[in-house]
Amino acid sequence: MNAILEQITQWLKELLVGAIMDNLTGLFDSVNTQVGSIASDVGTTPANFSPGVFSLIQNLSESVIMPIAGIILTFICCWELIQLLIEHNNLANFETWIFFKWVFKTFVAVLLITNCFNITMAVFDVAQSVINSSGSLITASTAVDAEMLETLEATLLEMDLGPLLGLFLQSFIIQFTMSALSVVIFVIVYGRMVEIYLMVSLAPIPFATFGNREQSQIGQNYLRSLIALGFQGFLILVCVGIYAVLIQSVAISDDIIASLWGIVGYTVLLVFTLFKTGSLAKSVMNAH
Repeated sequence: MNAILEQITQWLKELLVGAIMDNLTGLFDSVNTQVGSIASDVGTTPANFSPGVFSLIQNLSESVIMPIAGIILTFICCWELIQLLIEHNNLANFETWIFFKWVFKTFVAVLLITNCFNITMAVFDVAQSVINSSGSLITASTAVDAEMLETLEATLLEMDLGPLLGLFLQSFIIQFTMSALSVVIFVIVYGRMVEIYLMVSLAPIPFATFGNREQSQIGQNYLRSLIALGFQGFLILVCVGIYAVLIQSVAISDDIIASLWGIVGYTVLLVFTLFKTGSLAKSVMNAH
């Protein structure tokens, strides 16, 4: 009778271990895929990320937003000329050189607005160069590798039936948590690129404000925001590098539940820091 009970217990243990490994292998694969693709995604320029969307944004910017920016620039240039004239005693005395000053400022403003798309892309080209250089320095793997999973399976086979049943139930919670985190990682990385496209589509309007000293704060803040978006990718890559070091330090011990929740905790920490990269980059660049 005892032999039969032992065989049934062993069969149940193998069944639970197989179910637990199936759950954990699938959920780690989804997170590993999302985290592993971050470096290539953030290191891609807007033009290469989605050429179709980029072409659409460029056409909208040049066809729809550019005429509005031209009207704004015309108003600013006229206002700037009026200001230059009345600065000197309400036209009582003024020098002709101020007209040359106004022509030069208008020329620079027109030059900026006609090349605003090239300027914005140059910002992301510089950011991409920094990100690619940084990516080559991050060598640690972000994956929960097969060797760790083999150690995990060996540890599971040594556990009793009761703890295995509890771990099986917890594996469903872990699976749901990790699946949700992989979706959040996808949203953060791709949401940044969508934000870049939205910012670039309106580029002519803030660039039109550089012709006036007071209104140029709009254009300056826009440039700072663009730089912050570009270097947010660098901060995201740093977060992934920290996560890679932390995830490889997790050892599958006898307290297997603590080890698994430790992996989940590091992944939650990664998602939290990814959320903070946008505000941190803007605060560093003094953008708002």
